[in-house]
Amino acid sequence: MMKRDKKEQIAQEIAGKIERSQGIYFTEFQGLNVAKMGQLRGEFRKAGIEYKVVKNTLIRKALNNIAEADKLVSGLKNTTAVAFSYDDPVAPAKIIKKFSKDNEALKFKMATIDGVVFGPDALPLLSEMLSKTENVGRAAGLINNVISSVPMVVNAVMRNLVSVIDQVGKQKQ
Repeated sequence: MMKRDKKEQIAQEIAGKIERSQGIYFTEFQGLNVAKMGQLRGEFRKAGIEYKVVKNTLIRKALNNIAEADKLVSGLKNTTAVAFSYDDPVAPAKIIKKFSKDNEALKFKMATIDGVVFGPDALPLLSEMLSKTENVGRAAGLINNVISSVPMVVNAVMRNLVSVIDQVGKQKQ
């Protein structure tokens, strides 16, 4: 049995991870063997995601100071493992969806991103969202396209201006 001060310490650690995370995902893993659990942890680790098995009572304590905590607490049934994503809030969804195709024992319970809670049916939506890196890349491409087209627009405007001035000059003659 875990002592009270140890429980408090773990709850505080989990609360700190929750505060630093951009995305928090709750999963149920009952039925995954040790090898499969190790494989899943490896996938998360490669993506910079921390994956921890935590007692539901300790998660509840950690959630005390979090907005929308009451919605998250409703998903704390059976076994719970939490994926803490510090850099990319949708990366865990992609890993969970891919891994659960071959491992039905892994079940997505819920997630929270920027205070918005997503229920168990939201995994397909979350896994299809663009990652932060993909969004930055698209924005950079869009900005590059706009910047590269500016000289053409300026040239066209100048050409039209010269044409108008030329026409005005011809009319005055």
